Amino acid sequence: MDEADERARRAVEAVWRIEAPRLVAGLTRLVGDLGLAEDLAQDALVAALEQWPDDGVPHNPGAWLMTVGKRRAVDLIRRDQNYARKLEQVARDLETAEQTAEGEPGQAADAPEIEDDLLRLVFIACHPVLTPQARTALTLRLLGGLTTAEIARAYLVPEATIAQRIVRAKRTLAEREVPFELPERQELAERLASVLEVIYLIFNEGYTATAGEAWVRPALCEDAVRLARVLAGLMPGESEVHGLVALLELQSSRLGARTAADGTAVLLGDQDRGRWNRMFILRGFAALARSDAARKEAAAPHGSSRSDEVRKGRAAQARAAQARAAASASERAPGPYALQAAIAAAHARALTAEETDWRTIARLYDALAAQLPTPVVELNRAVAVSRADGPGAGLALVDRLVAADALPHYHLLPAVRADLLVRLGRADEAGTEYLRAAELAGNGAERTLLLERARTLGAG
Repeated sequence: MDEADERARRAVEAVWRIEAPRLVAGLTRLVGDLGLAEDLAQDALVAALEQWPDDGVPHNPGAWLMTVGKRRAVDLIRRDQNYARKLEQVARDLETAEQTAEGEPGQAADAPEIEDDLLRLVFIACHPVLTPQARTALTLRLLGGLTTAEIARAYLVPEATIAQRIVRAKRTLAEREVPFELPERQELAERLASVLEVIYLIFNEGYTATAGEAWVRPALCEDAVRLARVLAGLMPGESEVHGLVALLELQSSRLGARTAADGTAVLLGDQDRGRWNRMFILRGFAALARSDAARKEAAAPHGSSRSDEVRKGRAAQARAAQARAAASASERAPGPYALQAAIAAAHARALTAEETDWRTIARLYDALAAQLPTPVVELNRAVAVSRADGPGAGLALVDRLVAADALPHYHLLPAVRADLLVRLGRADEAGTEYLRAAELAGNGAERTLLLERARTLGAG
């Protein structure tokens, strides 16, 4: 492969990572089948790999790919009389595109239509009929632009496992006849929560890997942040979407400080905050401000003005109406992602660990626990309370979880309990808890850290 071919290949790969979600989304709307749409998109990719080295990268590569995909759709649909009406629609769209192309396949399609297609794809990939694992794999494949092999490497599982999840997800969507459309008003909040959860799970797997030797996998964090930013652009009126963006930006700011030069894990209190990325912090603050503004706008009696909605266009009007319909009394308070972002912001504002405003963080965890009463949230709240009111107060909350057998296999429960026991001067008990935490830890770097703390206390 000569240098020109290599440049063309790199260009195709870069364009594909950016344009693949929109391409699959647009083709899904046309053919009504997600699996078929992805096959057509792959055909367009092959055509690009074959033609661009000789012809050069087109002026509008995304539109070029879409036009080729539509042509493949026409060829395929012609073979099935049941798709006759769909063929007419595809042909009309293709003719319109070529009339405006001035000899080049594909020009820019209508932007609102493209964005609506992309939003529909987001909701399909994260549909509740799919398992969480399937949603994650399908989202990274369709929206993140990752190959099956890349997803498998990220999650340290065989490529065949990821391939099976994706195939089963597509089959489930087809069998359940999930429509390629935005959720109805009454189900928007629930469906959006599923989308946000998937993106958050992807980020968390990168931020603290559940298995393997590396404690962080930055590439997964980058994919999740990118997906969250795209979603915020598609749904600018949703407070919790901006809240998630803020949370991920702020958490991403710490990635460079979470590991030492030798790869060992560095916990929050021990991190060199000079290594925190200030650009991500500023982005996080800005996203948190947008979340607050969107929440207040949604809670306003009349929402945005009619003239504003007209300027936004019909698709944006529909999204704004859905957002207003989803707003309720409980949503006028910051949602779970916005609250977690506010907690992360409080940490980011502290130039040293000693300057952290733990009372504010504890109050934010109180609000979060009221909305999301899970054992993990309660454990995090216990840490904040221990810093605000002393280790004894935190230990009392942790021991309630222990008594309830709430997190029997969660390594951070004994790890937090050990930290609190150290602060209370109960070293022998703490060493035992660190050893138990190490046994439960699935990540090698984290296990090493816990065992070292146990050895420091004479345990193990």
